[in-house]
Amino acid sequence: MSTPPGEYYTQERWQNWLGRIREEEVDPEDEDSARLLLNLQDDTAIAVAKIITDYDDGELDEETALQELTDIEEIVLPEVEIEDEEKAMLLDGVQRSLMCVLYAGQEYVAGGAADEGGVAEYVEAAADAEAEEDLDAALGYCVQAGTLIIDGDDLDMDLVEDLEFGFVAEWVNGLDSLQTALADPEVVEEEDDGSE
Repeated sequence: MSTPPGEYYTQERWQNWLGRIREEEVDPEDEDSARLLLNLQDDTAIAVAKIITDYDDGELDEETALQELTDIEEIVLPEVEIEDEEKAMLLDGVQRSLMCVLYAGQEYVAGGAADEGGVAEYVEAAADAEAEEDLDAALGYCVQAGTLIIDGDDLDMDLVEDLEFGFVAEWVNGLDSLQTALADPEVVEEEDDGSE
């Protein structure tokens, strides 16, 4: 069952998540807090996965799929005003992770999966580029890794754990959410009461 255009992800949905982040105590060391941020990230990744799946299944043409991805980008990537500095910093990290998810989706729809190399090679190239302070190249490599993940390649979690903390680690964290979403595109309930 495909989702009606414009309904993959909505401004209202994003605002509901932001409302929860503003209201709740957010401590990255606390499991529930960390889960709230991860759920926010996964929820968006699931919407991206659904668009890509509908595109692959022929239910969306290229132009519509790209527009849907752009619509999500315009909802989730603009700077958010949050007074609490730590919350703002944590949300910023989630948005950086989602940037890579969205760009990988757009690249895949517009140009398909990367022609050569594997996920690990691209992630390692991204880490090298970040070490040389070439963030544009680093993001480009992560996006290419993302197109391969969408195409069915696996992201090795050992690779993620070996990364130095930084932009590449956040982008790859987003790709991990995307990989999970593609494997199991179940909607994360906004009002998750914590019971599994």
